[in-house]
Formats: sequence, C-alpha cells, structure tokens
Amino acid sequence: MEEALVLTNVWDKVFPKSEEVEHAKATFHNRYGITLVCDVYKPKKAEGRLPAIAVCGPFGAVKEQSSGLYAQELAKRGFLAIAFDPSFTGESGGTPRYVASPDINTEDFSAAVDYLSCREDVDADKIGILGICGWGGMALNAAAMDTRIKATVASTMYDMTRVNAKGYFDAQDSEEMRFETKKALNAQRTIDYKNGSYELGGGVVDPLPDDAPFFVKDYYDYYKTKRGYHVRSLNSNGGWNKTFSLSFLNMPILTYSNEIRSAVLLIHGERAHSCYFSRDAYAAMIKDSKYAENKELLIIPNAVHTDLYDRLDVIPFDKLETFFRQYLA
Repeated sequence: MEEALVLTNVWDKVFPKSEEVEHAKATFHNRYGITLVCDVYKPKKAEGRLPAIAVCGPFGAVKEQSSGLYAQELAKRGFLAIAFDPSFTGESGGTPRYVASPDINTEDFSAAVDYLSCREDVDADKIGILGICGWGGMALNAAAMDTRIKATVASTMYDMTRVNAKGYFDAQDSEEMRFETKKALNAQRTIDYKNGSYELGGGVVDPLPDDAPFFVKDYYDYYKTKRGYHVRSLNSNGGWNKTFSLSFLNMPILTYSNEIRSAVLLIHGERAHSCYFSRDAYAAMIKDSKYAENKELLIIPNAVHTDLYDRLDVIPFDKLETFFRQYLA
C-alpha cells in the first residue's frame, strides 16, 4: 500500500543528535494511500511498551526542523516520539507537491496513530499528539475526531482555516474580501491547468525588506538563516502552491473543539503575533463544554512565535513531560 520513496540516510537535521536517543526512519500510510515518512526517536535502553507521541509542524516546515527537535527532546524524557512530514511535503509522498488540505493533514495525525498503535514497543492506549504552528490547529481537529488520542498539545498554534478565510486578526473577514480571494485563486487554477504545473507562492520573503513587520522578521530569522534553514522546507525555499489555501477558506477545522474529551494543552508566547489563535481556541474549547477540566492554556512570558520552534530555554519541556505523563498514564 505504500509508495516507493528515496529517503535520506544522513543526519541532516538543523539540531544536533542526542546520544541519549536511538534514531531511525520509518514509513506509514494514511487512508488516502499517501505514504508518510517519519523519524523515530526512542530512549536508549528502553524496554517494554512505551507511551508514544506523534509530532508535526510548523506549517511549511519539515521534520528535520522544529518537530524533530520536539520529538528528540520528548524521547530523552522517556517517550517514543515520531516527527513526520505531512502529505505532499518533505520526504513524504503524494502528488502534486506542496499542497495542503484541512482534511488530509488532519488525517495525517490519525495515520500516525495507526502506525504507533501497531508498533510492538508502543502502548496503544497511551498515544498523544503534538502540533506546532499550523499543525497545532490540525492536532486539535484530530483530537476532536480520533478517540484513540489521549492527550494533545498545540504549540504556538495557528488556525489555518481562520487566517485564510479572515486574514490576520480577522481584518479581512468579509464576504467581499473572501470573494476576491477566491476569484484570484480560481484564476490561478486555470493558469496552472493550462501550464501543466503548479506555480509556487514563495516561501519566507528573501531578501528581507527594511520595513518588514516583526512577524516576518521573526520567520526570516528561523527559516532563512543557519538557525533553521533546510533544503526541503517550503518556508525556507519556494513555498506552497499558490492555490493551496482554497479548501481552507471553506472548511473551519475547530467547529467541534468543545466536544474534545481528551486532555489538551495549548502553549503560546505572550509576544507572538499569533497568540490570539490559542487564546480564542482555548476559550471556544471550554465554552459550554462538559470536558473543560482537562484543558489548559499556558502563556510563556515575553516569548515570540518562533521562540517555541527551537529555543530550549523557552519551550516548557518540563511542563510537556508532566502533561503527557499525567494523561498517557
């Protein structure tokens, strides 16, 4: 059922390899027949069936960046953790390349749970997920759907359906603005079909304009420098297909978040431009909910969006360990 993919065998992460952790690559497939590639991080000398965590994100990144760092750090703390490339990106399969889907990318998390559930070194009753940036929203959507997920963390979360349909801070939340966006994207569809290829929208802007807003500078500092640049990362290079956001305009993914019964922890930086996504998602999740008791919002003082990508002195790994140990017990 899986595609034949060529995988990189060298360590090409943007973070150093830990000597406390075993690392291997693996593949699994989702319900749409797309083969996904993951890095498996396992504590050395681990025995028996371990609690497991599937990690993905940020949106437009690859597993060699932030998600791999999270997975390795969690493995150092006793979990089996995988970091995977979503469908159509990185080393994972699926064509055309560089497209995203609120449905398929939510499915990717559940496919990771499929895979972990069938590993002999994983306790299938103790599986959690962790989504970073845009995959934080996907993780919440997966938690609302997949009852096998016992605990979910969304770190520096974006709701990609909200930002595409309404703009940042909902500044473009009007029927007319959405109509104009749809017109432009559908015109691009015609161009792409005629050309037989998909035009890329461009990754993080480079060179960086002097008048770039802070959040653009924040992304540049991660994706376009030695800190986080990776050759397979969309954000570091040519970006998504221009038409990727069409389905995000029409399909809000957090509609049933207040029906999530399993535990959820949202983490965000106080100074992040994106902090409102987590604040609003948390408020919606606990509103009129019978399951608010195991939901938590943690705001990190003075932290910006990308601080939670790779800053080991900022990412609250002690809190992550405590949360997962409590709810994957």
